[in-house]
Amino acid sequence: MRSIWNGAISFGLVSIPIKLVNATESHTISFRQIHTEDGGRIRYRKVCELEDREVAQSEIGKAYEDADGTMVPITDEDLSHLPIPTARTIEIVAFVPGDRIDPLQMGSAYYLAASGAPAAKPYTLLREALKRSNRVAIAKFALRGRERLGMLRVVGDAIAMHGLLWPDEVRAPEGVAPETDVTVRDQELDLADALMDTLGEIDLDDLHDEYREALEEVIAAKAAGETPPEAPEPPRSGKVLDLMAALENSVRAARESRGEEGAGDAEVHPLPEREEPSRRGAGAKKASGGGKAAARKTARKTARKAEPGKEEPKKRTAKKSAAKSAPAKSAAGKSGGGRKAAAGESGTKAPAKKAASRRRSA
Repeated sequence: MRSIWNGAISFGLVSIPIKLVNATESHTISFRQIHTEDGGRIRYRKVCELEDREVAQSEIGKAYEDADGTMVPITDEDLSHLPIPTARTIEIVAFVPGDRIDPLQMGSAYYLAASGAPAAKPYTLLREALKRSNRVAIAKFALRGRERLGMLRVVGDAIAMHGLLWPDEVRAPEGVAPETDVTVRDQELDLADALMDTLGEIDLDDLHDEYREALEEVIAAKAAGETPPEAPEPPRSGKVLDLMAALENSVRAARESRGEEGAGDAEVHPLPEREEPSRRGAGAKKASGGGKAAARKTARKTARKAEPGKEEPKKRTAKKSAAKSAPAKSAAGKSGGGRKAAAGESGTKAPAKKAASRRRSA
């Protein structure tokens, strides 16, 4: 592997000559810009805006643009004489537990290769010390024109370094989490745990970039003058109404994909569907069936009670029976209180009392 930086690791008074090489590589398929009419390449030319002419790479340098637009030229020699100890050195400043490092800070990964035979002994010493302590080394180094933060850890028999963002470069997660209060039940957590247990075991070497593979198929088909393969239809996703049902279905599907026994044991508990008011009314009518007539009778009775001057048939019958028994009650009514008792028992109103008094006078 080609080194991109040469320097040394400063480990107290120990200096370890090393070479920095990239630990990762990109397999992303890149495209060129073309003129769609004739397929010609679109290129960017570097032109000096003062002379209005294209300049070669050897004529291009660096400069810092001040707030007022003034350009301050900076040469490679200026950068090589920066007054910092990390210009050509990875300076270890601390050893901390690995879980102290926030993954949000991690950036590019590099391998630190021992440079020459004299570096083998101190390199191995640092590697074994990191292994035995179960800690990582925090270091500062300069690369590509600026000082950076790094984390050294052991990977197999090598020492790897992860570039770290400075703490003030990591944003706080303000306004990201849901603002509403949500209650999670224990049953939902149990199903989530079961789903994680089912999906959690996997060999990372089996994972691959399916998008890149599909893109390669399209490029190969176009190059051969064939029709590119059609994309499969995306799965239909309905609105999830019951989180428990979604979790149980996910656990069942994961187990079935792995061929595990008892994959269909999970039970689904769908939430009751919410019906519109019109649908609920229709359902009530269907459920009542032959009870429509009883409902109409009850409604008519209630309407008669609410209308003034109208009485039920039973009350009219009571009026007739009171009129027939009026002569017998008149004899008892001479004692004064009998008239009130007769009126109270009959439940008749003022017209009935007048009819009874006419009969007594007759």
